[in-house]
Amino acid sequence: MTTKLLSAALAFSVILLGLSLYAQVNRPYHPGSVWELQFIHVKPGMDNSYKDWLASDWKREQEALKSQGVILDYKILETDAHSPNDFNMILMTEVRNLATLESNEQRADAIAQQVMGSDQQQEQGYKNREALREPLGTRIAREVVLTQR
Repeated sequence: MTTKLLSAALAFSVILLGLSLYAQVNRPYHPGSVWELQFIHVKPGMDNSYKDWLASDWKREQEALKSQGVILDYKILETDAHSPNDFNMILMTEVRNLATLESNEQRADAIAQQVMGSDQQQEQGYKNREALREPLGTRIAREVVLTQR
């Protein structure tokens, strides 16, 4: 009796497994890389000064992170602000996935120390840049890669 009951339960489980595999959705996309987006309001008249900093120190740090495999890529987008306190620049940094972003935090800090200097030097640089720009916030976004249907 228990053998028949176990056999019936096993057969029922196999049928349910088969149905669940058959019912899976075939989506026309898959998750891509993760982007960290920093929204920046560059103060009036400070565009060239801020871009000079981006082209020197920020780019040097991004290139070091990229060469060490901490990030995949980086980009800068410039846009029109829609109000006096709106962002007009987006600094974008691409990583493979969220796990990579979190697991490489210490490596990124160590590289920043090498490229940008000690914590005190980095803090002073941050204070110096306050005259040029105001950071408005950061977002994490995942790229959606569309595939053929």
